[in-house]
Order: sequence, then structure tokens, then C-alpha cells
Amino acid sequence: MAKPNYQFEKRQRDLAKKQKQEDKRREKLANKAAQADTPPTDTQDAGPERQGLPNGGATPA
Repeated sequence: MAKPNYQFEKRQRDLAKKQKQEDKRREKLANKAAQADTPPTDTQDAGPERQGLPNGGATPA
């Protein structure tokens, strides 16, 4: 019976792990680029200066 080659198995696992991480990284970059291409239409989270209010949205005293 042949002796198992543990170094080869470990190397294959490491290569698979690196490939999976690289795939995830590329997917995240693609998602980030897709979100950057679409302009945000929701202004609820924007601050007063971003909503176009005078005086930064401050109420007159």
C-alpha cells in the first residue's frame, strides 16, 4: 500500500482556499463597482446640507 503524501494534500487545500478567497475578492469588487455606477436616490440618510436646505437645516432662532 502506498504511503499518503500529506504535503501534496495540504498544498491542494491551500490552493483551493486561496482560489476561493480570490473569487470572493473579485465578487466584492464587482458588487462595489456596480453600486458606484448607480446614483443613490434615497435622501433620507443624507445630512441637511446634502438635502439642499438653507443654513444647513438649522431653524431660525
